[in-house]
Amino acid sequence: MPTHYIWLFLAIVTETLGTTALQASQQFTRLWPSVGVLCFYAMSFYFMSIALKFMPVGVVYAIWSGLGIVLIALIGFVLFGQKLDIAALLGLALIIGGILVIHLFSTSTSH
Repeated sequence: MPTHYIWLFLAIVTETLGTTALQASQQFTRLWPSVGVLCFYAMSFYFMSIALKFMPVGVVYAIWSGLGIVLIALIGFVLFGQKLDIAALLGLALIIGGILVIHLFSTSTSH
């Protein structure tokens, strides 16, 4: 696996942790989750900046935001009891499909 995908994966994981901490911060009224938001988002942007050395910004952002959406929807379901209806599940499946098309067929990034 090329190292830029590892940096992108770390950016996605830390962004997802930051969004989870944002929910837990209760509108920034709880100190430690609020600190987590800032730290995780800062790490995410740093890791994403490294991936941008090797991949186009549109591709990086599409994968970063798309997988972040899917992961945070799953975390919301598991940790926060948020329900996903059929339309939401279909939309998430389309996002995953789009990411797979970019990864498998795009010549904009190295594989």
